[in-house]
Amino acid sequence: MAPRTLLEFLSPNESQLFPENSTSCENAQGAWDLLHMVLPMLIIIIFIAGLLGNFFVLSVFLLPRWRLNVPEIYLVNLAASDLVFVLGLPFWAENIWNHFNWPFGVILCRVVNGVIKANLFVSIFLVVAISQDRYQVLVYPMDSWRRQGRRLQAQVTCVLIWVLGALLSVPTFLLRAISPMPDLNISACVLQLPSEHWAWYVARMVELNVLGFLLPLAAIVFYNYHILAALHRQVEVHRTRWGAPTDGKTTALLLTLVATFLVCWAPYHFFAFLEFLFRVQTLQGCFWENFLDLGLQYANFFAFINSCLNPVIYVFMGQLFRTKVRELYRQYTPRSSTPTSSTHRKEVLQCFWRI
Repeated sequence: MAPRTLLEFLSPNESQLFPENSTSCENAQGAWDLLHMVLPMLIIIIFIAGLLGNFFVLSVFLLPRWRLNVPEIYLVNLAASDLVFVLGLPFWAENIWNHFNWPFGVILCRVVNGVIKANLFVSIFLVVAISQDRYQVLVYPMDSWRRQGRRLQAQVTCVLIWVLGALLSVPTFLLRAISPMPDLNISACVLQLPSEHWAWYVARMVELNVLGFLLPLAAIVFYNYHILAALHRQVEVHRTRWGAPTDGKTTALLLTLVATFLVCWAPYHFFAFLEFLFRVQTLQGCFWENFLDLGLQYANFFAFINSCLNPVIYVFMGQLFRTKVRELYRQYTPRSSTPTSSTHRKEVLQCFWRI
């Protein structure tokens, strides 16, 4: 029987990763052999794609040394969060390849998992912040553009999100340890909760499922529902005056945002909640043990993909990024002999909202 997920954010309850009857549930060994062979390679592909994509996004926004506007502040923080997140994936890939025998020592056991856990929440909360900012701009355009200090508010919001993510990762830094598993002949990097009382399982479920998914999802759906309603009203006005809608790309971007968030994260949180039910013995038996063990592993893969898709959804699909790439290209090529005018710069900064 292969061990349960050994990264904190991959399993809601890890104080007892290996049930006492684990040796009686060995009928899924073939599935685990396939996972050990295939999943690490897929994770490395995600790592490379996420590393290149997010690094490219940061380079485009930061190399020109322009003063970042509000959308750029959020996008830079999102790319930085996803970049830090994917840096931990090679460790997890090696861990699976090595049959969950952690080879990197106790310090990296705590640091790698703590950093991944922090940036897991940071990335999700930044998605909410971006939706909230779009909600202000598109639903209340006059108030949001005239309000003083909107840029400062974005900076403060990002700082608070990073602080909150760090606080939520504190248990990982404190409770992670290398634990020998004699039955499996490995030493695993596990989260050792102070006790096996059901209250710890409930706390972990609330942290992952509620704070890490349900509340952010509710906020994203709320903001984007009202954004789409506002865009629909604008389309009706535009059709009345000019005869054709103009917000097709914006609508597609917002729907892609919600759909991708659901597709990437819903499977993981579904299995995480079932894992909670298994820990409190609402679900029992070898079928559920094997189903949850394997299901969590593959659901984690879909959750990881979100860090690769974020640059595409929030940046590459937007007019702002394409315009800035062209400006950067002209700036660093010999043909770029004419400086960008202030009027054109203003258009570049505002075109994020004209997707």
